[in-house]
Amino acid sequence: MGEATIISVLAASFLVALSGALMPGPLLALTIGETVRYGFRAGPLIVLGHAILELALVIALVFGLSRIIGNMLVVSIIGIVGGLALVYMGFSSVRQGWRNVEMLASAAKTASRKLVVSGIVVSASNPYWALWWATIGMTYLLWSLNLGVGGVAAFFGGHISADIVWYMFIALVIVKGKQYISNKAYRWFLIVCGVALVGLGIYFIFSGIRYLVG
Repeated sequence: MGEATIISVLAASFLVALSGALMPGPLLALTIGETVRYGFRAGPLIVLGHAILELALVIALVFGLSRIIGNMLVVSIIGIVGGLALVYMGFSSVRQGWRNVEMLASAAKTASRKLVVSGIVVSASNPYWALWWATIGMTYLLWSLNLGVGGVAAFFGGHISADIVWYMFIALVIVKGKQYISNKAYRWFLIVCGVALVGLGIYFIFSGIRYLVG
């Protein structure tokens, strides 16, 4: 990768993370559905949960956790357990849409905590998130370690900045269009996002099982 500098680590981390964030996945489905329900605050709160998990992981990786998250048994368990969590969250979203729930103006304190936790759970439930960190993430983290604590901070700052930029952009787009969304359209939005989460959850479960028996 060449000699590391704070700027190069920051820029490379941002670009690599942005390319991953742009790919559709459970975190995007969650952000869209919850932003429609709770407003713009849902985006930053979900990303906060995601950031908390990733900060904990970066610290753990620095202290040698890479062999654990690179273990296929661990990845399989993450896929199965996380997939079940996604299926539950998806069914909850579908149920809310089916029950004729109306849009909420803002997120209450309990909802705020729920959104942060949801960001953690949905991120951790994705087995490809663990695989990314065990491969690409570890590569860039080791590169940044050449610069010490400053390099790791630049790596994490660039990485999480990409998520913040993308998901807050998604939340802003949803909020700006919210005035044109009827309650009926909103309910169907919840149902569609819920079905997407259920589908992803089932896929992760079968992926985890395939890793175990493969």
